Amino acid sequence: MSESGGRTFQEVAEELRSRLKDGIYRVGQQLPSQRELADELGVSRDTVVKVLHELAAEGLVESRRGSGTRVRAHPETLKAQQQIPSVTGDGRSRRVTLGPLIGAAFEADEVTLDVFTLTSESLDAHIRVQAERVRAGEVQPRSVTVRMLLPDESTYLPYPRIKGNPTDPRPQERLRAISDVHSRSLKRVLSELATEGLVDTVSVEIRTVPLAPTFKVYVLNGSRALLGPYEVLERRINLLDDTPADVVDVLGLGSTLAHHAADEDAKSAGSVFVGSLQSWFDSLWNLLARVPKP
Repeated sequence: MSESGGRTFQEVAEELRSRLKDGIYRVGQQLPSQRELADELGVSRDTVVKVLHELAAEGLVESRRGSGTRVRAHPETLKAQQQIPSVTGDGRSRRVTLGPLIGAAFEADEVTLDVFTLTSESLDAHIRVQAERVRAGEVQPRSVTVRMLLPDESTYLPYPRIKGNPTDPRPQERLRAISDVHSRSLKRVLSELATEGLVDTVSVEIRTVPLAPTFKVYVLNGSRALLGPYEVLERRINLLDDTPADVVDVLGLGSTLAHHAADEDAKSAGSVFVGSLQSWFDSLWNLLARVPKP
């Protein structure tokens, strides 16, 4: 459906991709605000938000609450990376971005996503894109099951921390708020697919663990494993009270990951790695179910 200005969602997405490709928005540069983009492109702010979610899922941009949206990668660079096979012939992993592999996972009849991460922000962005694909009839999974492990509130997290004042709790409070928002969004988006009769069965369960993740872990449909370290950087954010702060933080959304795929040979390097990571996740998940909360 066209917006009042006559531009569709896909047209707006292509316009922003073109600007990224042409260097109008350079890698590391902040994009205009959502409101500014909506006014310039003649569409609603909601359409701009959906487009930015899609570009984030593709690894092109990174959006953070209170920090706006910045360019993560040039389209041609990202395209070249994605054309490289994710696993070499001898089973060694290559670097990939998450979006295309989440998309591939949703092409299965039964989708299972097991995730251990710092926040639910990245997965929420990717799930929103897949929900639109389901509604458009591009993919038709019968069931979607998500199990997510997040650090609990009692866990000491080394990031984000204010430079020169590492004991200030406000960056941690902001991180928890972001995670809560995206966890609720993730559950809502998937439950709506079930309510609308587009997916037969949806299950989303989140458990907390007293660990601070230094790596993101994804196991997709029990057949692909993704593992990637958080990139430590310094940046400026707005705290929950809109106070600007320079912090030491980590980059997660749009980051590249090592990819391993299982195959018909149960003894291959890819199959062994995926099986081992799945067993690790299952054991931690089941342990948390048995351990009472303090």
